[in-house]
Amino acid sequence: MEILKYTEEHRAFRKAVREFFEKEVTPHVDEWEAAGIVPKSVWRKMGEQGFLCTEIPEEYGGPGLDFLYSVILTEEISRTRHTGLAAPLHSDVVVPYISSFASEELKKKYLPGCVSGEIVTAVAMTEPNAGSDLASMGTTAAEDGDHVVINGQKTFISNGINCDLLVLAAKDPSVENSYQALDLYLVEGDTPGFEKGKNLDKMGWHSQDTAELYFSDCRIPKANRLGQKGSGFLMLMDKLQQERLMCAIAAVAGAEYMLEMIVQHCKERPVFGHPVSRSQGAQFKIIEMTTEVKLGRTFLDSLIVDHMEGKNVVVDVSMAKYWTTEMITRVADGCMELYGAYACCEEYPWARAWRDTRILSIFAGTNEIMKGIAAKFMGL
Repeated sequence: MEILKYTEEHRAFRKAVREFFEKEVTPHVDEWEAAGIVPKSVWRKMGEQGFLCTEIPEEYGGPGLDFLYSVILTEEISRTRHTGLAAPLHSDVVVPYISSFASEELKKKYLPGCVSGEIVTAVAMTEPNAGSDLASMGTTAAEDGDHVVINGQKTFISNGINCDLLVLAAKDPSVENSYQALDLYLVEGDTPGFEKGKNLDKMGWHSQDTAELYFSDCRIPKANRLGQKGSGFLMLMDKLQQERLMCAIAAVAGAEYMLEMIVQHCKERPVFGHPVSRSQGAQFKIIEMTTEVKLGRTFLDSLIVDHMEGKNVVVDVSMAKYWTTEMITRVADGCMELYGAYACCEEYPWARAWRDTRILSIFAGTNEIMKGIAAKFMGL
């Protein structure tokens, strides 16, 4: 039984997205991996096709579609064999802070560009000494008349080089309570005092421009604050359900695609005169992985329905984020084993897939944090 009810419009959108990626993205992935970044022209092409920020209302330049379009886009981007084009981060993690909490003036100023791809966004929370523990954040935003002066450093910021607009988490040094001191601000990429550092050389995600960011007496209008003063922590908590759900969607879709590729390989590759898929050992491994992927898909789709209905499923999403991201790591390991020694060669997709999956259990809150959240709400 289908849990998600896709319409003909959804299916047509999936077909258009897949054809776009096959033409405009996948053929260039190796080039982008070597360069360490995806060109911004691709973002504009996605915007032209209506593939960015699909939930943004028409009054701000968007199509005003439902969340299933975001699901489709994330699933299809998983088939491009790379993780550099972080469009789901832009559309479904960062931009929702603007559409939900920005003033009307800021929405009209920035949202149309986010939809068109002229503006690439990023969110900056993590610091060298502050990851999951937001209360220990050191970046400050001190009020000075009608402006705010920002000082500090962020790291591991996805879209950090390409970003034109940053949702920045910073603390008012005059407020003693660490949580009440936290606010979110919009910072344009060319603001004086905002410097983009190096593009980090990572184990995986080679084409993802993940950067260090520096702020030295960076002045922005106080009006660039999102929401009410002191509400930054609450806004972050409000949006983490969708962010972690997006991680689970990417994990399940990536595992499904890897499984599809390895099954085809095992059916075609001969060993001792028979396809690998005739080996009982290979069959058992494939069945084990298939079972896990199907379990993940069923759990995920039920959560997508709940999320679309506006339900608070923070605990279940935390469980899904931890389990699906560990599941895809197990699937990547299994595919490497089935493919054999050639899987370790860079000319084949498996080494990249294995590297790229590892970070999923760390970002958007480590899986240990996910388990802690679930334990807390379960009263353990």
